[in-house]
Amino acid sequence: MNKRLLLYPLIIGFFGCLTWFIIKQGSTLSVKSGPVVTTTSSTTATVSAHETVWTSLVHNIQHPLALLLLQIILILIVARVFGWLAGRIGQPAVVGEIVAGICLGPSLLGWLSHDTSAFLFPADSFKNLQFLSQIGLAFFMFVVGMELDTHKIKNKAHDAVMISHASIVVPFFLGVWLAYHIYPQFSPANVSFLSFALFMGIAMSITAFPVLARIVQERKLSGTPLGLLAITCAAADDVTAWCILAVVITIVKAGTLWSAALTLGMALVFVGAMLYVIKPWIAKQFKQFEAKGREKSIVALAFLILLFSAWAAEVIGIHALFGAFLAGVIMPAEVSVQKLLTNKLEDVSVLLLLPIFFAFTGLRTQIGLLGQGHLWTVFGMIMLVAVSGKLGGSAAAAKLMGQSWTDSLAIGALMNTRGLMELVVLNIGYDLGILTPEIFAMMVLMALATTFMTGPILDLVKRIETNRLQTSGV
Repeated sequence: MNKRLLLYPLIIGFFGCLTWFIIKQGSTLSVKSGPVVTTTSSTTATVSAHETVWTSLVHNIQHPLALLLLQIILILIVARVFGWLAGRIGQPAVVGEIVAGICLGPSLLGWLSHDTSAFLFPADSFKNLQFLSQIGLAFFMFVVGMELDTHKIKNKAHDAVMISHASIVVPFFLGVWLAYHIYPQFSPANVSFLSFALFMGIAMSITAFPVLARIVQERKLSGTPLGLLAITCAAADDVTAWCILAVVITIVKAGTLWSAALTLGMALVFVGAMLYVIKPWIAKQFKQFEAKGREKSIVALAFLILLFSAWAAEVIGIHALFGAFLAGVIMPAEVSVQKLLTNKLEDVSVLLLLPIFFAFTGLRTQIGLLGQGHLWTVFGMIMLVAVSGKLGGSAAAAKLMGQSWTDSLAIGALMNTRGLMELVVLNIGYDLGILTPEIFAMMVLMALATTFMTGPILDLVKRIETNRLQTSGV
């Protein structure tokens, strides 16, 4: 037997005996009198008379980190299942992930077992999920921005602005018109008609930019003229809509228009600085790093620009996701750089963090508020106004700009996707006391319905176009 194998038990045994001897001698030492310090001693390492193993495990599960990890695991499993089910019926995965959040929230789980829902998703744990979801969305929008071909967009800028603004002004007008009819019955007592009408108008005008971008990505339309035009329209739409929202919030809070004008001015300066100062500087730095083979430096600088841009946009008041998207837009167009950054971010954001964003929003939605039968008539009016204003207005504008009818309808269907940006706006209105719980619930259901109908409409448009080409012999 190798003598060196005997060294291991000898060394362990020798120092183990010395350690035991010191501990035994130390147990006879006395302690000077002084303040009592509460610590976790050896006696509390075992289960006390007042604590069982089960309660100890429950206490450990409720630790913020353990609870957050459990929530993420549960959200990812349920989101993947519902995303798969959504794909089976021809819907984008985002629809399934929103439904997953609703099922995990008060609309289903809370209704079936309030104690279980309160245990898994206590109110004080939502901030942690919200931070993770916002980071995931920022990463995703950064990737979308990198995949955007700005040279092709320049050729479509005029069309995009025209379509996007038409998709705002038409539903905005119809929202104000709807507010005129439902204000006496559904507006809170202390809210003026101006505040209620303006908020209904902006709520009808929102397009879910990240949801639309994900639908375009899943349907492999990112590099097509239709996909580029739709994403450009949605970007212009939401930037404009968020600026209008800032004005509306200013009016609601009984302030002046000066703060809204200042926000818009700062936003324009920020965009100009990113495009004409930061963009050429980044391109120069990336070339130097690439020539020296310093890939980690490229990734580190890109992450820094992403975080800074998102932070600056959030501070200005135009939302962090637009800053993240703009950071992606100004990244160099070299394939090697984009592939490097995309590989670092896409899987983490799409497969891990982004489902948390969709599920988190669903967790805050209560579909059960639509329990009274007479509200369905009002909901029907809301759906009619929402679809005709957004889909109809966008499609008509696209047709006027020279698009074919099939492409116009496809653009209208994509712009009609409201999704989570609508839910963000609705939560703002609800927190400000502008929307009653009934109107809030109906508007949430409208946001989900318009997102759900995007896929079937796109499939219908594609089928019509295919039949037309077959008929014409092309």
